[in-house]
Amino acid sequence: MHDIPFLRGNLNLLQELAAIRALVGVYRGVKPDVVHHVTIKPVLYGSMLARMFRVPATVNAISGLGHTFSATGPTAALRRNLIRLLYRKLFSLKNSKIIMQNPDDLREFIKRRIVSEHQTVLIRGSGVDLSLFQPTGAEDPNLRVLFPARMLWAKGVAEFVDAARQVQDSGIKAEFLLAGPFDPENPDHVPEHILQGYCKRGYVRWIGEIDNIAEEMAKAAVICLPSFYAEGVPKALIEAAASGKPIVTTDMPGCREVVREGWNGFLVPSHDSASLAQALIRLLSDASLRRQFGENSRRYAEQEFGIESVVLKTLAIYNELLRIDVARI
Repeated sequence: MHDIPFLRGNLNLLQELAAIRALVGVYRGVKPDVVHHVTIKPVLYGSMLARMFRVPATVNAISGLGHTFSATGPTAALRRNLIRLLYRKLFSLKNSKIIMQNPDDLREFIKRRIVSEHQTVLIRGSGVDLSLFQPTGAEDPNLRVLFPARMLWAKGVAEFVDAARQVQDSGIKAEFLLAGPFDPENPDHVPEHILQGYCKRGYVRWIGEIDNIAEEMAKAAVICLPSFYAEGVPKALIEAAASGKPIVTTDMPGCREVVREGWNGFLVPSHDSASLAQALIRLLSDASLRRQFGENSRRYAEQEFGIESVVLKTLAIYNELLRIDVARI
């Protein structure tokens, strides 16, 4: 392990220079045969250094487009255009591949000529440990709806809270849990006093960051993520599928990769708490439907999202770029 002092959301010049200086030390000292960068800052800084140090092979993973691509306003638009320009320049590295997590982002990048089709590989998500996340059998008698994500507006916190109100006002007795950390480094974070205010109204409970999310998912009747964030493929949703849970999420890039409408969950429009509430009411009112959707979720996870499959696909990229059998190293 080499510690790099990255700070998410930080644009302080001195801090950025410190991160780049640390990366230079690693690249110069390790002399890597292949570098694999993940998320915006590592992709941008790492690709520049890969060019500088003539690294033989470069892999850049775009694990979702993030806050910059889902934010609105002139500043966000300027940042998006700058990042696209830098991506286009840096992705022209010879002997490189770009991993995209969903076909929507892939089509967008090709359409804007940020990448060429032959450079790209589609790997849906970062995989899930199917032995850790798995169905537990009997459902907990207390109906729980779990929102497993950071406390960001774009993850759909407000929509989840409003849907919880509508469901409970309809007469259905269910507990709605916000399970995720307060994230003050992200400019889109939900302020802590607002989260506490939601809890005081009695419709939801914020339980914060969970050390064993697999255990919390096992107790849930439904997993809900009404995100309009620029997701890759949400890790929480593939964990929910592996846990054998019915899912309610938005019909958005990344999210729709995990849910087949009416088969293992429901896809609803973004920013639409009424549709979200109706989908939740339908599932919470029908135990047999929850059971069938949950079985289908587990089947889908086994087919598409096992960590072993992701590892093999990633090693195949290294193999192609380095022209060696990395499985034998």
